[in-house]
Amino acid sequence: MRFLFILFLFLCSAITYSNDYLLGPGDKIQIVVYGEDDLTTNVKIDKSGFISFPFLDDIQVINLSVKQLEKIIHKGLLGDYLISPQVNVSVAEYRPFFIHGQVKRPGGYPYLDDLTLDKAIAIAGGLSNRASKSDWIITRIVDGKSVTILANVMTEVHPDDIIKIEQSFF
Repeated sequence: MRFLFILFLFLCSAITYSNDYLLGPGDKIQIVVYGEDDLTTNVKIDKSGFISFPFLDDIQVINLSVKQLEKIIHKGLLGDYLISPQVNVSVAEYRPFFIHGQVKRPGGYPYLDDLTLDKAIAIAGGLSNRASKSDWIITRIVDGKSVTILANVMTEVHPDDIIKIEQSFF
């Protein structure tokens, strides 16, 4: 019973993150209008932050949640084009995270759900011989501002995070 409760809490937090997730350049999204195959599209958000969608003007999507974008498309199609559009927007591929410093393969990597710093280090080939075992920093944009986070193995990594693994002096 306790396991099911913990699993429930984990799933709720994952759903909350995906609902709160704000779209940005580099994300690939899928837009589906049920029963309207011509309106189903996959699009990568570029630096301008605008996407084109049939029958609607270009839509600025940066800093919108998928639910907000669903409402905008629903409202735009309602009435003139469709009586009751059923719109679903999902993130098909998140923008990458970046890791540099004392890892074996620094670079940008596709974000994966439930990514923690220890998993990100593993994706980058593990720590180098000279890597610090605790001096790890994540730079993240929060509310339009750059924030530095002192991280440990269980720190969550988000899309577009920049991870720096410092060098050990001993």
